[in-house]
This record gives sequence, structure tokens and C-alpha cells, in this order.
Amino acid sequence: MSSAKPIRLTYAFDAYCGWCYGFGPALHEFAAANADRIELRVLSGGLFSGPRALPVSAYPHIPGANERIAQLTGVTFGDGYRAALKDGTVVMDSADAATGLAALRSQQGANALDAAAAMQRAWYVDGRSLSDAQVYRGIAAELGLDADAVAAAYASPAARTEAEADFLQVRRLGVDSYPTLLLHTAHGTDRLGGPVSSAAALTQALDQHLAAVTAA
Repeated sequence: MSSAKPIRLTYAFDAYCGWCYGFGPALHEFAAANADRIELRVLSGGLFSGPRALPVSAYPHIPGANERIAQLTGVTFGDGYRAALKDGTVVMDSADAATGLAALRSQQGANALDAAAAMQRAWYVDGRSLSDAQVYRGIAAELGLDADAVAAAYASPAARTEAEADFLQVRRLGVDSYPTLLLHTAHGTDRLGGPVSSAAALTQALDQHLAAVTAA
């Protein structure tokens, strides 16, 4: 049953977070199934920002983590990504990725969750750096957005400022791991599900939280 006022949710993710890539399909299915009653915003976290923005080879745990992610969520990692891992020189810079998301979601008709998924495919399937402006042109075309406008937005100080604002909001929400899906009600903010939750489990958790709030 639809409520008159949309239920507010926040998805805190990082484009370079493998667990977020694994969680993506379930979250998309959940968002589609509950589209008539939720309002979902997507915020970037700064997982690999500042001194942590390093070549992927600086994080030797990643291949093992990917195996576990694939096993638990069913996602697949593409040949382009595997080649990028083997090469090891791509710098994972979450500030650049967050700027890219800000540029994409600022466009008329853009869906932030679709943009986030397209960015993760660019990295985890094709192995393309999310610091490359051309990547955002390609994503814009894929999503039916104006590639020139997206490229201009990506290069603008406003998008970088918005990316930094995302990082600040995520910290203020107390998020310390990704992916994190938060439910906002008049009673406060609660975490919904976890990295390996199915769409059905997320919907069930949402219903349970709302029932508890209504009963309170």
C-alpha cells in the first residue's frame, strides 16, 4: 500500500567499493519493487580519498575480497577489470568518482542509482578509471544524458564541491562502511539490511521497520 508521503532512504556507497558492486543488483530490484513508496538519494563515500587514493596494487586484499563478493552475491567481474588489477596502476580516487556521480545526477532526467551502477560497471566490468572524463561521456550516452553537459559538469568546481558535501553528509550520518542503506523516519535513522541482503529481504526489513514505527 502506498503512503501519501514517500519513505526517505539514503544509499551511502563508493564507486570503488566491491561490496557495493555486489549489492547493486539487489538494491536496484528493491528500489524498483518499492518505487511507488520510497524516495532514494545516493551519496558517495570517500573510501579511497586523500592519502588512500592509491594505485589498486596498493591494496593486495582486493582479489580475494572479489572472490568472496562474487560467491556471496553472484556478480561477475569483467576481463577489463581483471586486466586493470593485473596491471595495478589505476589510481582509485573516490573524490574523482564522487565528482562524476555529482555530474551525472545533476542532469535533467538522471537517476542517481542508475548512474552509480553504470560507474561501477565501467570499473568492475571494463576496468576503466573513474578519474577519466571520457568514462562519464560514455555513461551519459548509455543513460540518455547530454554527454557534453556531463563532461562540463565533471570539470566544474561545483561538482567537486558537491562531492565533498556528500562525504560530509555520509560522515554526519555515522556511516563507516559501505554499502549502507539508511531508513529515515520521524523516530530517527536506521540501517536497512546489509551487503548480501536480497531485494525481498530489504522489502521485508522496510515493512518491519515501518510497522514498528507505526506501533510506537
